Amino acid sequence: MSEFQLVMPKMGESIAEATIIKWLKNEGDVIAIDETVLEIATDKVDSEVPSPKAGILVKKLYKDGDVIAVNMPIAIIELSVSASAAPASPVTPVVQAPKIVTQIEATVNTAINTAAPVSGVAGSNKFYSPLVLNIAREENVSMSELETIAGSGNEGRVTKRDILNFVSNRTGGIAQPVAAPVSMPAAIPTPIIEAPKTATPAAPAAVTSVSGGDEIIEMDRMRKLIADHMVMSKHTSPHVTSFVEADVTNMVLWREKNKKAFEKREGEKITFTPLFIECVARAIKDYPMINCSVSGTNIIKKKNINIGMAAALPSGNLIVPVIKNADTMNLIGITKTVNDLANRARANQLKPDDISGGTFTITNVGGFGNLMGTPIINQPQVAIMATGVIKKKPAVMETEFGDVIAIRHMMFLSLSYDHRVVDGSLGGSFLRRVADYMEQWDVNRES
Repeated sequence: MSEFQLVMPKMGESIAEATIIKWLKNEGDVIAIDETVLEIATDKVDSEVPSPKAGILVKKLYKDGDVIAVNMPIAIIELSVSASAAPASPVTPVVQAPKIVTQIEATVNTAINTAAPVSGVAGSNKFYSPLVLNIAREENVSMSELETIAGSGNEGRVTKRDILNFVSNRTGGIAQPVAAPVSMPAAIPTPIIEAPKTATPAAPAAVTSVSGGDEIIEMDRMRKLIADHMVMSKHTSPHVTSFVEADVTNMVLWREKNKKAFEKREGEKITFTPLFIECVARAIKDYPMINCSVSGTNIIKKKNINIGMAAALPSGNLIVPVIKNADTMNLIGITKTVNDLANRARANQLKPDDISGGTFTITNVGGFGNLMGTPIINQPQVAIMATGVIKKKPAVMETEFGDVIAIRHMMFLSLSYDHRVVDGSLGGSFLRRVADYMEQWDVNRES
């Protein structure tokens, strides 16, 4: 009988790894086609991994809690007689990928073993990935210290998380200088370290004192992943934030006039979010370079306008479902999509496709009564906009009879953008254009 390697699926454009939450099948269990084998989690969503082939689970390559890179094999399935008797089909690229990685790892291992002794320790039979060695070099971790780290990876291999935990806990989180830091062998090939390249470790956390009355609350799994993602974003992109104040009186009046009829006709409540998304999509078409991502020294200009909306979960954590091709939808379509994604987010029923592919993000800090915020960019995007609370304020209005002071519905907008590729002119002009579309909302338009 032939064997099939089940691999860790890619859960989104910016996701390079996932955590195994729970194996639902044990070694020796029979698996049907598309039957769920295990549950995994990323910093964005939990998901199930089905088997594309029927067979018997002969080996689990990792255990619960392990963090695995995408496209790496996680289990070996022995194909059943019925499956092996089926017409042969070409091997899919995703199955071949782990073999290439294995060959590269073998080359890396050979390079390490044949290189000059590192930090005065020779003959080590442990394998350390280039990423781990690079972190060790940057954090001044000697090879002798590296040898003492208990690895949580496959066959005791030291993972990125293991060495980062070691660095954080070493002498109260303060790194000590060592005589001979770990150095990377020059001949090591680099392809396998491209995926986690953005996850450069942050500086060790400061020591926090704890008194008798303090309560220590451990972060849950999602909060830990969100924390890592936020630190990575700030480390990757130089953030700049611009602000404008928009007069959204026409929007408020239009919604008040139409919301009951809209709900009766469409069976959906209409919030301000779909209105904001329509204005943002129009502004992106005017300034398409805000709808980009960065890959090294290349700027990737996105064809589709996929707008993410940050949604709060019952646990207090955030998730960002995505409205795909928002510029092609009318207001009814945007409203139905927004409500569907928000409801499924609260019920923890989002699928991987629902939170992937975003090109721009909106977050509503006004929902908490805040005037404005400075949001963190959702990588690999280059901009994120926050909407503040809508408040009645006296404002000066220009009329044909002169300036007057009137009560208007005002709202602050803030845009955080990646200053590597978005300068102040583009960021400020885009944000102003969004505000213009909001202020020019036709109060007499059909709902």
